[in-house]
Amino acid sequence: MTTSASGPTCAACTAAAVVHWTRRLTDEEFAAFVALEQARRDLETALADPQKPPPTFGPLPAESDNVRTIYACIDHAISLEAAALVHEKTCTAPPCNCTPEPAPQPEPDPEPVQLPPGWIDA
Repeated sequence: MTTSASGPTCAACTAAAVVHWTRRLTDEEFAAFVALEQARRDLETALADPQKPPPTFGPLPAESDNVRTIYACIDHAISLEAAALVHEKTCTAPPCNCTPEPAPQPEPDPEPVQLPPGWIDA
């Protein structure tokens, strides 16, 4: 992706982007991302105050937690329905030639809370 002074540009040409969607990171992109995070952790550990407890970190990023944004101009755009989904890491969009992941299911409504006696539900 390139970004001009007016914003992101199409991944296939240099026209201004009008739509974007996400795809999973390729194996190479994910390896570089994990290496960058590990280097950040190593630096933080090296710079930590030895008189305090060492820094603690959560698990390294998971492949399923990371996506890359793809931009497209009007000539290379995909439908809004397809843009709302996460695409495969092999997606060579634009044009999109993959089967996107299904949309997440909405969470069910929470059970209503029983109000104490004397309270009214407005």
